[in-house]
Amino acid sequence: MNESISAFLKKRLDEYAFRPVTYKKGTVARSADGVVTVTCLPERRYGELLEFEGGVFGMALDLSEESVGAVLFDTAESVRAGTAVHGTGAVLEVPVGDNLPGRVIDPIGRPLDGKPLTPQEYYPVERPAPAIIDRRPVDTPLETGILAIDSMIPIGRGQRELIIGDRQTGKTTIALDAIINQKDKNVLCVYCAIGQKASTVAGVIETLTKAGAMKYTAVVYAGASDSPAMQYLAPYAAASVAEYFAAKGRDVLVVYDDLSKHAVAYRMMSLLLLRPPGREAYPGDIFYLHSRLLERSACLSKEKGGGSITALPIVETMAGNISAYIPTNVISITDGQIFLESGLFLSGVRPAVNTGLSVSRVGRAAQHPAMKAFSGTLRIDLSQYREAEIFTRFGSDPDPATARLLKRGSTLVNLLKQNKSAPYSLFDEVSLLLAYRENLFTELPAGQFKTEIPRFLDYMRRACPDILRQMNRTGKATDEDTNDLTTAVNAYEPGGAL
Repeated sequence: MNESISAFLKKRLDEYAFRPVTYKKGTVARSADGVVTVTCLPERRYGELLEFEGGVFGMALDLSEESVGAVLFDTAESVRAGTAVHGTGAVLEVPVGDNLPGRVIDPIGRPLDGKPLTPQEYYPVERPAPAIIDRRPVDTPLETGILAIDSMIPIGRGQRELIIGDRQTGKTTIALDAIINQKDKNVLCVYCAIGQKASTVAGVIETLTKAGAMKYTAVVYAGASDSPAMQYLAPYAAASVAEYFAAKGRDVLVVYDDLSKHAVAYRMMSLLLLRPPGREAYPGDIFYLHSRLLERSACLSKEKGGGSITALPIVETMAGNISAYIPTNVISITDGQIFLESGLFLSGVRPAVNTGLSVSRVGRAAQHPAMKAFSGTLRIDLSQYREAEIFTRFGSDPDPATARLLKRGSTLVNLLKQNKSAPYSLFDEVSLLLAYRENLFTELPAGQFKTEIPRFLDYMRRACPDILRQMNRTGKATDEDTNDLTTAVNAYEPGGAL
């Protein structure tokens, strides 16, 4: 996009009808790497837009009695020591409206997809989180379409579930599958890319477009080549976009990809603002950086519109170290985490969810009754299998009971493997869990699961079409439905003719 950030903000400010206000002009005392220190500029607000001589804009982030620390949106060499600056009285706002789904914008609202954008309203980028009295309990499932998550780590609408793991373990893939699975479920989505390469985000948009998900998804993008200020603003702008729809009673899913890069951008700005560094050189308010963002995700009360914002923040770890500073901070803020293990990923278990370190603090309160009925012992079964597998690595012959445990555990692991961009419906997930309970695939060789599972699901959809429609609509399964499904499962012959 050719229009500069400062030119865009100048045009936005020209649209305002301000009352006459007298501002003292300040002076830039120090300028380096996009961060400036301004003196003689009293009574400024945190997050206020500052206009520098030459038409360059910045944002006040550090307020003290003697000076104001600000970050510049544009890389402008015209801003140097002695440059005049004055406040605008306005805080940064992002355009919101019903026309945002399907669009790609940057954190200040400039369209990045080459099409014009007509805003319906403007929301401040920084908004207070809903009060406790304005929230209601999380009790409605948000289906991701991923069997390992929906069965053992359920996510509810209004929950904040962290996706954490090393680089290249499938974190973004899980978030995208969750977005794709919201098709025809009346859930709007916001994907926020922070510090990502343009080619990576282009691939994400292509994946969503092919799956038909872009029509209900808005993308907020601050790239790796953008200034730290833009990367800092991106998730707050995405939260404001989501809040517009939640206030109208809509359910919204927001993906922050990822907060590790967001923290790094904030650390860079803080160090340049000469704030005292703390652990890992992060500033002392790094926890508040993410808590005030993620607390904006909530299940709103009926008086506040009844909508919800579900947050899926992503955090990258180094060598699986979830006790590092940023991971522990975000884990303590969120309502659970999905931990992806590189060892599982490299061994072919994808999604590589480590169920031992993953948890949902909302739990079965946000799970369909049909899923509750069939997923009760999965976590225990998987844990027992992992433990038995470790002991049998030493080469000892297992006893018959352990051999059965290993065989069932191996079957469960293979059933939980899932291709990306291919989420399951609730009926599909229940059918697979019922097949596991009935030991349908226990004797099936591991190499045949990839072709056998789609064949089995196709059979079940044709065998029980009425139950399929009813279960996907209501999330429930009667005793009669369970009996009919069990009969259909037991009539199926793995590897045989339909």
